Amino acid sequence: MFLAMKELMHSKMKFLMIIIIFVLMAWLVFILSGLGNGLSTLAASTFKTMKADYVIFEEGAQSSMSKSLLSDQLVAKAEQLPNVDAASPMGSTMATAMKETSTKNEDKVDIAIIGINPGSFLEPAIVEGENLSSENPTGVVVNSTLKDEGYNIGDTFQLDGTTESLTIIGFVENQTYNHVASVFTPMAEWRKIAFAAPGSDKGIAGPVNAIMLQGENIDPEAINKELSSTDTVTRSEAVQGMPGYKEENGTILMMLAFLLAISAFVLGVFFYVITMQKTNQFGIMKAIGASNRFLGKAIISQVFVLSLTSIVVGILLTYGTAAIMPKGMPFKLETSLVFNYSIILLVIAMLSSLVSVRKITKIDPLKALGRVE
Repeated sequence: MFLAMKELMHSKMKFLMIIIIFVLMAWLVFILSGLGNGLSTLAASTFKTMKADYVIFEEGAQSSMSKSLLSDQLVAKAEQLPNVDAASPMGSTMATAMKETSTKNEDKVDIAIIGINPGSFLEPAIVEGENLSSENPTGVVVNSTLKDEGYNIGDTFQLDGTTESLTIIGFVENQTYNHVASVFTPMAEWRKIAFAAPGSDKGIAGPVNAIMLQGENIDPEAINKELSSTDTVTRSEAVQGMPGYKEENGTILMMLAFLLAISAFVLGVFFYVITMQKTNQFGIMKAIGASNRFLGKAIISQVFVLSLTSIVVGILLTYGTAAIMPKGMPFKLETSLVFNYSIILLVIAMLSSLVSVRKITKIDPLKALGRVE
């Protein structure tokens, strides 16, 4: 470490350039990971935060709410099955909200109507106002982002293209579905909205999109055998089945993978070039007795200090960028995410340095000193 620090202090400008390059790469990695996590949260936070372990869909629905249609009569049957602690129906449909007092198109807001049973384990925690009530079917609980659109408790809005009007009675946080704010309504009211067109319920009694289950060690195959024409999956599989979710996350992950691969290559080249420039110095040190182990530790220590410094600066820049980002931008940087990618970047840098270490072990002191042709 002593040798590494002495060289860092002696060649400040050279190593500063490496740090700048590494900081920019780390900054970009954290920004992309935050954007990817933000988009993922915006697309499925309602599903992700629900206190459910498994989901029952219609057979062949490909774990998609929009393709599934079941009868709520299956709920009571599902609750009697092994390892099932609780079961509750759920429905979802997309809609457009508009204040009753407004006729302007710019006042319209896309929302996701989520039908649940009031008081069930699917109901999110209220941060302001009241909970859902079966006695007030048009009273809804909405995501707090609708406050930015000018909605407050007591406001009534109409669903565009229908005669249905809903009144906000409470607010929740971090509840979005398909990139829009979730609006939770009693199941009876959701059915009126989702199946307004005659015959759209296909004649099913008490139609729902899915049945959510609570319970550990639930056997999906056993559920499917007991409940005909159903497909039971884990909640994470249900999230993956949301339209565009897997493709969206795959795109971000591919970009991150390419960026990390490029980072490894660039850092490896930088460290290798620096090592090549010091061939004579390493040759002299080996000639006076320095071992490959000693020189290798010096290189690795140097890379570790450079990498750690760059990652810390990159993290600070990322949080600074997040603070000035527009409020509507889907950016969410979690501590676990920062830690994981920091470790990945550090490992990549350390592995990149191994090329330089290998080069050192092959240096012939005599050749390095120019005494042998």
